[in-house]
Amino acid sequence: MMNTKITLELESELIVRAKEYAKKNKTNLSGMIENYLRFIVDSSEESIDLTPLVKSLSGVIKLDDSDYRKELTYFLSEKHKR
Repeated sequence: MMNTKITLELESELIVRAKEYAKKNKTNLSGMIENYLRFIVDSSEESIDLTPLVKSLSGVIKLDDSDYRKELTYFLSEKHKR
């Protein structure tokens, strides 16, 4: 396939942070953006078929948002205790 150049307008701070991320992960912005776009396009074209087991388990556990947040807060505070 042939590569084509495009121009994007993004916030300068985002570009700086993205370049740092790319450098740490031994890639470049073009590669990151290409992979992201490919992921989005491929994901939207695929439909995920759930197995009967997964469908039967869907919605089995019901938690209030408040219960979830309370449990998560407790877990994280215990995890990060010194």
